[in-house]
Amino acid sequence: MTDTPGRDTAHDHYFTASPASADERRTINVPLAGATRAVHVAPGVFSAERIDQGTSVLLQNAPQPPATGTFLDLGCGWGPITLSLGLLAPGAQVWGVDVNERALGLTRDNAAALGLQNVRAVRAEEVPVDLRFDLIWSNPPIRVGKDVLHRLLTTWLPRLAPDGDAYLVVQRNLGSDSLQRWLIEQGYAAERFTSVKGFRILRVGAGR
Repeated sequence: MTDTPGRDTAHDHYFTASPASADERRTINVPLAGATRAVHVAPGVFSAERIDQGTSVLLQNAPQPPATGTFLDLGCGWGPITLSLGLLAPGAQVWGVDVNERALGLTRDNAAALGLQNVRAVRAEEVPVDLRFDLIWSNPPIRVGKDVLHRLLTTWLPRLAPDGDAYLVVQRNLGSDSLQRWLIEQGYAAERFTSVKGFRILRVGAGR
């Protein structure tokens, strides 16, 4: 993938809203919530061949989510984090948000195939403005650039409930430590929760 989204398939990027590549779905088997499960993936979405390493680090090392609450996966892709949250906490309401329409369709279909009725995959503007989140898990789209990433986080982190936490997985070589400093500068309680395989998981509290 290149760092600049485009409309031709050679430059199709996971943060393209409407991928130009053919929507050729296939089924892969992946580990989700302690079991191997079949999911649909397709070109033009993030990590369409497997669960990427950063997401795997988050899924394997973040604390068990609460049994109930309102959760958010920011940048859901085809749904590994959203689906995991839905499976781990069937009593919770789980929202997966992405700009990529193909990714949202895959997440919806994967949730339906897994029998998850507590999952919604939508564009950002479809999330009720008064909704607050008890938990955010995200492998944020670092490659959109620092300015876009900062706008994304300053849009969604203020929507944490007062006692809510966000867990963000970021590769160390792609600026996890500078992101942590920036979050602290914005008034958030941001700490390194753990480091695994060159990735940091940052725990971010609601802050101000």
